[in-house]
Amino acid sequence: MSADTELTPLSETTEQDDAEGTTSHDLPLSAGLAKAISENWEAAPRMPHPANRSGQVTPGADTYARNRAALSAAFSGELVAVPAGVLKVRANDTDYEFRAWSGFSWLTGETVEGAVLVLAPAANGTGHEAALYIREYAGPGETGYFTDRLYGALWVGNVPTVEDTATVLDLPVRPLSELARDLRAYGGPVAAPRGIDPQLDALLPGARAERLEQVIDELRLTKDAWEIEQLQAACDATARGFTDVVGEIPAVLAAGGRRGERWLEGTFWRRARMEGNEVGYGSILGAGRHATTLHWWRNDGNLDAGQLLLADMGVEVDSLFTADVTRTMPVGGEWSDTQRTLYNAVLEAQEAGISEVKAGAEFLSAHKAAMWVLADHLHSWGILPVTADVACAEDPEAPGAGLHRRYTLHGVSHMLGIDVHDCAAARDETYRNGALSAGYVLTVEPGLYFQPNDLSVPAEWRGIGIRIEDDILVTDGAPVNLSASLPRDPDEITAWMRDAQSRPVAP
Repeated sequence: MSADTELTPLSETTEQDDAEGTTSHDLPLSAGLAKAISENWEAAPRMPHPANRSGQVTPGADTYARNRAALSAAFSGELVAVPAGVLKVRANDTDYEFRAWSGFSWLTGETVEGAVLVLAPAANGTGHEAALYIREYAGPGETGYFTDRLYGALWVGNVPTVEDTATVLDLPVRPLSELARDLRAYGGPVAAPRGIDPQLDALLPGARAERLEQVIDELRLTKDAWEIEQLQAACDATARGFTDVVGEIPAVLAAGGRRGERWLEGTFWRRARMEGNEVGYGSILGAGRHATTLHWWRNDGNLDAGQLLLADMGVEVDSLFTADVTRTMPVGGEWSDTQRTLYNAVLEAQEAGISEVKAGAEFLSAHKAAMWVLADHLHSWGILPVTADVACAEDPEAPGAGLHRRYTLHGVSHMLGIDVHDCAAARDETYRNGALSAGYVLTVEPGLYFQPNDLSVPAEWRGIGIRIEDDILVTDGAPVNLSASLPRDPDEITAWMRDAQSRPVAP
């Protein structure tokens, strides 16, 4: 067999349909081979559950149980079904790596594709009885072990058993094959999100969806101690990933800087995969004028020593909680006078915003404080024609008549948790127009962006983008910066860069 010969799975050619999970280039499976491969197997090696590979109850089990109890209380007398989701096609017969729907994982601690959590009203009329349905993969002795490229254990690896999953998650678990039967036996009202799992949609065509996602996201606003630990772990891993990135800048420059953004993106991704599940969102590595594009996800630009590099990245840990951190740094290790001036204005704005993050404050307080500072600087530099005290007719609370937004572009904060933009389905009165409570975690991320073609600013400013972002925990006292281990002061940034570049990147 040559080195470039493709190995293909075996598929069944009998009077029956092709075996499930096969594709157009799979080899046929004779009846004799089908019989032969069903014999002489031991059980497949056991697969530990990723939530706790020791096989013991996961430390997050109490949190997930509390979350289910809170959802149960909001849907008294209704059956609630919450799916993990299904695989999504990337191209032809290849799929994207699966990532469970956040509301599902928040309720269960499970991350496997196709799973469904069901909260059925208890027989005594009080609360719900929970059951998690998970798929059992085809194992030794079954034809699908050889033929099913999606759910055959030989092809994709074994999965934790129903029993092991129940132990680790401290939750009743049943085979997914029983879900349709169990749902058909229920005749009462049902709540379930739609568009996440087509098979569940078909099983529950009359399910109410509109309120469920809102309730889940409003419950997710407040993080408990274990969830805060997960966010702290994500921030700590993210800090190490940033240090890896900084450490590799000299090698990129020495190689000519070609597509340096891509190299640094890969560097951070390696840290995210080694310490967690994935990156929490598409990493942004914007060098030079690319930093003025808010969502610069192409990451195909070159690096040059005179540029600033805006890096917006976050590690998603195995529990799916993610960090979201941005640092802007001089690629060559030293700030120009203009870069330092603009950077210090953004840093001052961020510090003003962070100081407003406290229980009882408006969610928008951090945004308003940061924007006032930036509008004041823009006026002092001669960019805004009015002072920060001048209100905007359409938005009386906007500083500088609202004209600052040409250069600041975006809001300063969003909630953070198991989603990078967490709790998006929460109502405005509990989120954007609401007050902060202890246990909320949000970003504070002001920026200044001077587009390469903006004639309203000095020529030497054009193509400069600066953002500083940290993940802030709301308490009944002072705000806690979960990402504080990464420096923000411009002199501390250059010292950190020199230190990181003095030693090799390592696990």
